[in-house]
Order: sequence, then C-alpha cells, then structure tokens
Amino acid sequence: MNGRATPPNGLSVSELSVRVRSALQERVGRVVVFGELSNFKAYGAGGNWYFTLKDAGAQIKGVMFSRDRRFLKYRPKDGDEVLVRGRVELYAPRGDVQIIVDRMEPLGAGRLQEEFERLKAQLAREGLFAPERKLPVPKVPRRIGIVTSRQAAALQDILRTLRLRDPTLAITLSPTRVQGEGAAREIAEAIDLLNRLGTVEVILLARGGGSLEDLWSFNEEVVARAIARSRIPIICGVGHETDVTIADFVSDLRAPTPTGAAERAVPQRRDLEAAASDLRGRLLGATGRSLERRNQRIAELRQRLLSPQRQLELASQRLDESRGRLSRAVLMGMDRRRERLAHASQRLAGRQPDRELLVARRRLDAARERLALAGMQDLRERRAALEARRRQLSLVGPLQSLERGYALAVGADGALLRRAGQVSAGDEVVVRLHQGALACTVAEVRDSEELDLLGRNR
Repeated sequence: MNGRATPPNGLSVSELSVRVRSALQERVGRVVVFGELSNFKAYGAGGNWYFTLKDAGAQIKGVMFSRDRRFLKYRPKDGDEVLVRGRVELYAPRGDVQIIVDRMEPLGAGRLQEEFERLKAQLAREGLFAPERKLPVPKVPRRIGIVTSRQAAALQDILRTLRLRDPTLAITLSPTRVQGEGAAREIAEAIDLLNRLGTVEVILLARGGGSLEDLWSFNEEVVARAIARSRIPIICGVGHETDVTIADFVSDLRAPTPTGAAERAVPQRRDLEAAASDLRGRLLGATGRSLERRNQRIAELRQRLLSPQRQLELASQRLDESRGRLSRAVLMGMDRRRERLAHASQRLAGRQPDRELLVARRRLDAARERLALAGMQDLRERRAALEARRRQLSLVGPLQSLERGYALAVGADGALLRRAGQVSAGDEVVVRLHQGALACTVAEVRDSEELDLLGRNR
C-alpha cells in the first residue's frame, strides 16, 4: 500500500470488508424485516430507491433497485410502516451495513387495498358503476374482440371455449401486457383500438388469477376510464371467481373467470339451431291455423254473398210490389174522381146547366185519357228501369266477369289484390277463375305502367 510494507498478521480494510460480507451472508442471509421508512429518496421515475428502515431502538440503511421495484404498485413515503424482504450486505465503499430489498409491502390493511377502496368510491360517485350506463351484450355476436396477453394461458382457454360454442365466430385479438409497470395504459390502449376499428360487437377483457398485486393493472383508473368510454359492450373475466377488480364494476357484464366470459359472450350454436327450429315449427303451425280461419271466413262470406240470380229474384219481387201499389193507387185515384164526378153531377142536376155539363164531360174525358196515358207511361218507365237494372246487374256480377276471362287474386292475408306492389316474389296467392281456383307462387312482380292487358311489357 503506497509502497509501504504490509504489517505481519494484519488485514487490509478491503480484506476485512470481504470477511464481514461473507459473515453476513452466512450468518444472516435473507431476512424479512418490518419497520418505519425514513430518509426515502427516489432517483428518477424509474431509478433506485434509497431509504432508512428504523424502529424505536435501531435503524439500518436499505436500497431497492429498479429491476425489483418495477412491478410494485405501492409508492412508499417517509413514515410508512412496511414489511420488506431481502438480504443483508456490507456496502464496502462507505462501510455501511444495508439491506438489499427485492419485495416491499405496507403493513396493516395494506396500501393497495386502501387505494382500491379509494378509487372504487370515487368512480361510484361519478356514476361509472350505474346500471343505466351499461351497454346490452348482443345475443349472437358475429365477431368478438379479446384484450389479454398473447402468451396468457387464459387466451387459449377462451379460444377453445369460443370454437366449441360457435366454430363460425370471427375473433380479433388486441394483445397487451396484463401485469407490471405500464400494463394498465397498454390495456386501455387495446380497448380504445378495438373501438376505433369498430368491427367487433363485444369485447372480452381477460386475465388468469393471481395476487392483488398481480391483478393491480385492472384496478387502475386509466383502465376504468377506458372501459367506461367504450362504445362496445365489455365482458370482464379477470382472475378467479373470488377475485374482484375495479374493471368488474365498470364493465357491462362480469364473468367469474376468462372461460366464463367466453361462455357468456357466445351461446351454444346447437342451442340456437334448436331454438330456430322450434320457432320455425311454431310459425308454420300459426300460419296454418291462420289460413284455416281465413278460409272459414271466406266460406261464411261466400254464403252470405247473394248470387246475381237471387238479386234478380229479389228485384222481381220488388217490381211486383211496386206494380201492385201502382194499380191500387190508380184505382184509388179513379174512385176519388168518380166520387167527385158524382158529386158534381148531383150539383149539376140541381142546376141543370146543359152547357156546363157538356164542358165538364169533355174535361172529364180528357182527364180520364190523361190519367190512363200517365198510368201506362209510368208503368212503361218502371219496367224499362227494372230491365236496365237487370241488364246492368248481369253485366257487373262477379261470376259474369269471371266467365268473360277475368280472375280474382287474393294474397296470403286474405285481402283482394289490386296492385302488383301488394306482393313480393316468393309470396303465395290464390287466383279465382270462372271454374275453380289456382294456388300460385309469385315468380316476378311487374309493377310498371307500360304493360299490356295480359301483363306483358309493351
């Protein structure tokens, strides 16, 4: 040392330090220590932590390197009571005994749990847990988005479950880290990315089980905000059934496990096919019953509908009644005139005015002739009107129209078709002819005004 001779039987400081370090490693080794933090110093956002751990009777220096603290969600400060795990060593340059810490956690209820309860209360006050803001999950999604780690075992469980339930399902993976420093922001970005793509109908947010520290990324505010602003419904399946995270409260649906999230997102395809078959059968049955009721109604209406022959018979009866009333009216008129004539004759006989009698007789004869002519004219007019109505009824009767080559078309709902636009290709219609009817399926609808009488394009 500096050119001087080494004293016999003596140790250099460096040699002594080596012996002390070896003794500490052999006699003390790894330890678990609790105490109060003081003189806490953090060098940069991602640097090492230096502190003193003390109690009422002693203190020891400590250091936690950045490689060990990057997974730690707890941010310590002076005065915190903590439990640390590490090894005791001698820092030779200063001659300090210190503990090299690789794990640290708060004592008591735990700062992580306190942070969980604080954020939970804050988000609840803001209404992020309210049922009315949760989005409905689609019954049969066609494409599902998954937010989880590409290497996670939970991903394989989800994919296997989805393929078993619906092999035709489309899947979009938005991979992200689910643990460690910065994982929460990556999870939020993965959710936002699926929303920007806009192709998935539901998002599965998934991770396997772990400790509170392992699952802490799903308890961070940035993830909660991303779930809340998602326009796509999110099913959260994080951890095991007993694990509860902030993401569970904010998401639109909570599942106990990642596999449970997949099961809740996609129904069994065979169950859907069975339900569709049941609905098809019920629809066919209901359609058949409806057609039967409509056919019965048509039969009832047909019975109530008077045929042209019956209408002619009724018109003939009404004509006979009118003729009888006319005859009685003529006879009554003639009787009244005879009475007036007799009365006038009596008055005339008393006066004996030959000239007035002659004039009166002439007026009477003229009146008698006019009355007879009027009666005959009225009768002829009534007969002519009746005949015109009979001919008109014969021309416009439905059976006569059918006999001339026309037809009546009735839709599936029983309504008479007047426009081609009332039906579509593939609809069932019934065509009534003069003799018989045709059950037809519409092959084409021609709704153009440029059609000839037989429906052909001009």
